Amino acid sequence: MGAFAPAQASVKVLHIHRIGGIGGSERHLLTLLPALAELGVDVSFLGLDDTSHAPDPFYDALTVPFARVRAPRDLDPRLALRVRREARKADLVHTHLVHADVYGALGARRLVSTKHNDDPFRAGAFRFVERALARRASSIVAITRSLARFQVERVGLPADKVEVIHYGLDDVPQAWGANPPDELSLDARVLLAVCRLEPQKGVDIAVRALADIRTRHPQAELVVLGEGPQRAELEGLARTLGVPVHLPGRVPDVAAWLRRADVLVHPARWEGFGLALLEAMLAAKPVVATNVSSIPEIVSDGETGLLVPPDDAVSLASAVNRVLDDPSDYGERGHARARREFSVARMTERTLDVYRRALSG
Repeated sequence: MGAFAPAQASVKVLHIHRIGGIGGSERHLLTLLPALAELGVDVSFLGLDDTSHAPDPFYDALTVPFARVRAPRDLDPRLALRVRREARKADLVHTHLVHADVYGALGARRLVSTKHNDDPFRAGAFRFVERALARRASSIVAITRSLARFQVERVGLPADKVEVIHYGLDDVPQAWGANPPDELSLDARVLLAVCRLEPQKGVDIAVRALADIRTRHPQAELVVLGEGPQRAELEGLARTLGVPVHLPGRVPDVAAWLRRADVLVHPARWEGFGLALLEAMLAAKPVVATNVSSIPEIVSDGETGLLVPPDDAVSLASAVNRVLDDPSDYGERGHARARREFSVARMTERTLDVYRRALSG
């Protein structure tokens, strides 16, 4: 993998993102930024802190220089001025998600924007803002081919500016502590989900499917690692159905749960990428997920796992039962695919190519 050219070694690249926790896009940055720095990029980070959530853990894990500004509101003229001042110090600004896209574009000399999800609101009235921002950008990175199509066909961004760069991972997440004790049965067949507790992720479908799964595999229990606004609703649904659902929240050692899991379930209604899928593959675990958005680009149906329609608890239960009956070699094939197609080196080199073109242009 090539480093930045000598003439570009002093180029300053500033990444901007609104931070309120550690989700997929934040974890992507925690992987990409140090990889860029190792290749000679003078990379730094500006965080727009959502103070209603918990931004601190992200900065605890960040290993490149950073600055933080409070961003409690969506629209804030003072924040716009602060971001503009910081952006003007960089040769290239790389923004992530809506708030960074809007504020970062105001002061960027050269702009690259990464689109991380196909949230339906982007295809509504906001598409006109997206199109205006695209005119300022040298390049628009979509993290999957599905998302690239969404940006071009639904949002109306120029196809010649959109480039696909998949997320990259080389290993499961590093632990930052020991997990607390849990209440799982000793003989539990663990169905693991790693996601936020919100409607997009479809955890309610997994809870409903669990009732059917337990008629065939009575030791099956669902563990969902993540926080979100649906916690009370999901707990109530599990009580109503009488199924064992464990919601330990954000845990320090995800890899330990992956080792315990029999299968990763990911019943998302739409998905930008789904890093949990890649983590499960790196842990050599079979995956059962929905056939939506980018997921078929990550999980090869019938090879590394099984894909089912969204919002279909019966199909999800049937697929999980098939894997619990016979996991085959889904996990081993998933591990090989992850190593081959989704490495950090591949992601970083393609990102550098985007920077070289933007700087030369």
